[in-house]
Amino acid sequence: MYVHNTINPYLINARRQPVSKKLFSNLRLAAMTPGAPRAGAEMAIGVEAGRIALVCPRAEVPADWLLADMEDLGGRLVTPALIDCHTHLVFGGNRADEFRMRLEGASYEAIAEAGGGIVSTMRATRALSEDELVVAALPRLDALIAEGVATVEIKSGYGLTVADELKMLRAARALGRQRAVRVVTSLLAAHAVPPEYKGRADAYLDEVVLPGMEAAHAESLIDAVDGFCEAIAFSPGQIERVFSHAARLGLPVKLHAEQLSNLGGARLAAAHGALSADHLEYLDEAGAQAMAAAGTIAVLLPGAFYFLRERQAPPVAALRAAGARIAIATDCNPGSSPLSSLLTAMNMACTLFGLTPEEALAGVTREAAAALGLGDEIGTIEPGKRAEFAVWDVNDPAELSYRIGFNPLHRRIIEA
Repeated sequence: MYVHNTINPYLINARRQPVSKKLFSNLRLAAMTPGAPRAGAEMAIGVEAGRIALVCPRAEVPADWLLADMEDLGGRLVTPALIDCHTHLVFGGNRADEFRMRLEGASYEAIAEAGGGIVSTMRATRALSEDELVVAALPRLDALIAEGVATVEIKSGYGLTVADELKMLRAARALGRQRAVRVVTSLLAAHAVPPEYKGRADAYLDEVVLPGMEAAHAESLIDAVDGFCEAIAFSPGQIERVFSHAARLGLPVKLHAEQLSNLGGARLAAAHGALSADHLEYLDEAGAQAMAAAGTIAVLLPGAFYFLRERQAPPVAALRAAGARIAIATDCNPGSSPLSSLLTAMNMACTLFGLTPEEALAGVTREAAAALGLGDEIGTIEPGKRAEFAVWDVNDPAELSYRIGFNPLHRRIIEA
């Protein structure tokens, strides 16, 4: 019987001192490589200089590896460290009042039109300093790390001025320095039109989004550019301008698409070779096929679907039929998905969207890595990849999606 490690994993589990060779043995392995068995028993993983150098049955470990620094994992399950590939983790305030309004029947669009929604969080975010934003975000980040997350994407999008967007991005980078976690940033200045630009969305693009992109890129604050393609946000033509500017700067793109309606955002994202298109409740078959052909990952966000009490689920069958790859994320944000548990998102993806537990686990490892353009580095356990693992007190990988409100993480392992 396993004894769960009750010490906070985000405080102790990152190995900071390099070791020439390290062998983890006596483990069950869910490598998450395509075609790999669900969980191979009695396995071993060899690590050298922070990268995986050996994956084999425990009985077949080469003689030279038997001299390595060795750790017995007690037969526990090992998976790649988890990846939350879509969050809005840095923000000020909360929107509990809007939660009450929705329970009384107000729609997401009606709340936004009344000055709530993203604009409400914009005001709270503008009021905080960079350091205050870091302090506010740390508990949310720590909750993810405690569930085995080693990589998290963080978007801007609540500042909506050049200075405030840069402030959010600097706070996101600072989080990566304060915790043993990889932070990937996305500029989401094209998230909403702030009140001072009401009715002048194109001027907002000219004066904030595009110059902000250049400033953030010059300061090495962004890894990708995102946008929100909806009637309450930006049109496909306006998103086209954002994406074209990103291309001139050599930045990859992502898109919030087809969440509330079908404006063809997913096809637009695919046409630009986007890393991902996210939400996708109103995606059509043509959009699914375009994404599959372009290699654009479908990032499903069940937390937002649940919290907004939506009725139209993403077309998982169409995505499967097209051969599109599916990732899962929390979409942690104050308005539509105040969710800071990736394990719960996995359960929701299975119960609400019909994913299998295997698809859900792939969605927060292999496919999430691809959605961030990091598929060559992380997301699977195979030679050459970064040595970033989650060790679990479970017997079957399906248990990670099966339980609700229970964290079976034994520890994270990050070999530097």
